[in-house]
Amino acid sequence: MSTTPMMPPMGNPNFDGGAPPQPPQPGTDMTGICFRDQLWLNTYPLDRNLVFDYFALSPFYDWTCNNEQLRSRAIHPLDISHLSKMTGSEYTLSEVMEPHLFVIRKQKRDSPEKVTPMLTYYILDGSIYQAPQLCNVFAGRLGRALYHISKAFSSAASKLEKTGYVASENESATSEPTKPAKEPIDFKELKRVDHILASLQRKLPPVPPPPPFPEGYAPPSTAEASENQQAETQLPTVDPIIDQGPSKRMKV
Repeated sequence: MSTTPMMPPMGNPNFDGGAPPQPPQPGTDMTGICFRDQLWLNTYPLDRNLVFDYFALSPFYDWTCNNEQLRSRAIHPLDISHLSKMTGSEYTLSEVMEPHLFVIRKQKRDSPEKVTPMLTYYILDGSIYQAPQLCNVFAGRLGRALYHISKAFSSAASKLEKTGYVASENESATSEPTKPAKEPIDFKELKRVDHILASLQRKLPPVPPPPPFPEGYAPPSTAEASENQQAETQLPTVDPIIDQGPSKRMKV
């Protein structure tokens, strides 16, 4: 099937008042947005033959890929017989469940047999999303679990401190003034449960570092997060699936 090559959408400086803002470069973390063109969906069927033309309209599409070279030569952009003879970044259609789900994988081809996966995108009922990195999912779940464990320890320790304070007041109120002083006891017997909880909290292993990102992937900036990092009051890590699911992403 032949397709008409399409150029990236450009703004008109005469109407926009200046150069249009550049969208994020493909390959960066764009899991917080989604793309949907309802006019295109109302005009063309979304199937395996036209799904790549629809994906090329989104900001996730890299115009320097090998598929774009095939489109400029009026060759189907997913023709593996031509893609296998080229080197560089390319897109392939890995999973298809017409017409609801299409999974597109971006990969780097070094030879006809050697390819390196880079990123994965999926089209769900006409909306295009970037799938989160697996290391980000693990980091988000571990950070959320450690946050709730630390919060539980802090809450238990504060309640034990209040209980010990009330108990000491009751003992001082009911004690007789002529009562002889208590004999000194071992410090281990006075060690309260909240101190034990605090020591257990300090013994928790730190979150393991995430695996390295694939070649060509630019992770999101963490400069603001490092400035406001605190041990006990830090909010849980953003979960790419729970906090940035399809229903919570900004549409473009």
